[in-house]
Amino acid sequence: MGKEASRIFDPRVKMPPMYVEEDTEEQRAKEKGLGSPKEACQESGSPSTKVLLKFFVPLALQATSQSLTYPLVAIVASRGEAGPAGLAGLAQSNMVMFLLSMLGAGVPSAGMVFGRTREGWKAFFRMNATLGLLVCGLQGLLSIPPISSALFGGLIGLPPTIEHAAKTSLAGTIVLQFLFFLRNPYQVALLVARESGKASAATLMRIALTGLLTVVFSLAGWVGVGPAVICLTLPVLVEVWASAILARPYIQKLERGDSSVPGISQMLQFVMPLSAGGLILALSGPLLGAFMARAPEPERTLPVYYLAMGLTSPMAFSASRIQSVVLAFAPQRLGARQLSSFAFKVGLVLGTIPLFFILPPLAEIYYVSLQKLPTADLPRLRVTALVLAAVPIFVALRSEKEGMAAWLRRPGTVLWGQVAHVFALVSLCLLALQMGLPGHLIGPLGLISGNICSRSTIHWLLSKRAQVSGRGETEKSKVDLSHGTG
Repeated sequence: MGKEASRIFDPRVKMPPMYVEEDTEEQRAKEKGLGSPKEACQESGSPSTKVLLKFFVPLALQATSQSLTYPLVAIVASRGEAGPAGLAGLAQSNMVMFLLSMLGAGVPSAGMVFGRTREGWKAFFRMNATLGLLVCGLQGLLSIPPISSALFGGLIGLPPTIEHAAKTSLAGTIVLQFLFFLRNPYQVALLVARESGKASAATLMRIALTGLLTVVFSLAGWVGVGPAVICLTLPVLVEVWASAILARPYIQKLERGDSSVPGISQMLQFVMPLSAGGLILALSGPLLGAFMARAPEPERTLPVYYLAMGLTSPMAFSASRIQSVVLAFAPQRLGARQLSSFAFKVGLVLGTIPLFFILPPLAEIYYVSLQKLPTADLPRLRVTALVLAAVPIFVALRSEKEGMAAWLRRPGTVLWGQVAHVFALVSLCLLALQMGLPGHLIGPLGLISGNICSRSTIHWLLSKRAQVSGRGETEKSKVDLSHGTG
């Protein structure tokens, strides 16, 4: 950022009232006997890389491990009477459920911004429950037989066997959808308290229980779509219960705020742009697939890309948790350079991890023997994985800017960044097709360009806002001086 933009994150600059907590980190540190204001700021206001890593690593593990849930449940679904068709139906209903859940994509960020006082957390709880009921109502509406038949059989065009499984699981996962929303306030309370280890412990408990139920159900012969839905739902119920117990002490310790508690409508105005941006980002995957399918030899390049992306995707999802780091450690205390440096280093490490799988003999064992990739396509996969290694880096850097925008209560800025992401992705894919690039390169380059453009757009909008604010403060100072001399 420029000089004007960096003022937002300078601890010496007084922030507008809406961006400053009533009890600053330095004041809390002094009350706890941490010493001088400078020492207090070093202790709690300007955390070291070690402190940031201690908070981030559990979030990364939580994000990565969640990708294990559905492959575990797939074992139960595919062993039913419908066989693989049941699994396909479950996957299609989960896709619809995921798209509906994107209406709440901005909820955790809203909680970390507004839920820092007792009254704010209660208001956030009510907003979250209201939005969760709304989303579940929409899912219930789509589960009504005539509508679900039109959705899965007509719009998506599933064959009857897969359509039946999809309709059954969509109706069965309504409770699961609400449980995911119900989990939000307790997870947010733990993150605000910077107890990411406890937040991830509840999720790891859920994954372990899912694995246990998968084994028990399979041995007992209770398999199919219905048992698979139960395998998904019961562990999330336990996760909500565990999160509530772990978060209770921190919720009780939340300080009382002032009387200006945001209402449900105000919070929804904050959430909706973030959710819309998340939905736009989710649609970029199918768009990318459509472009790659039109490149030369899609029957070879698409499997190569998706196999390489199978390892990169969890790393990129982990990198996106940088946003929680920014919101947990107030960005005006960290500084833009420290945030960007930390995000880059984290993305670099996460991007390097999948590269170990392209080294011999691990590449032959994992991709050729286990994933059944033809040996002739292994060189293509290595090139794809090398390019994809940059994706977690730019996801982390983009998420850092999104966290800053959320903290400054500029959700529209994030939305514009996501729009820029899709625009850049589509533009590059069109250019790549004209140049005749293969699909396994179009995919990675599209993701990289989208994330770079998204970050640059958010950075520019925040810098522009800082410049406007700086000019306003300068004019106000001139007015004050003129009154003083008069």
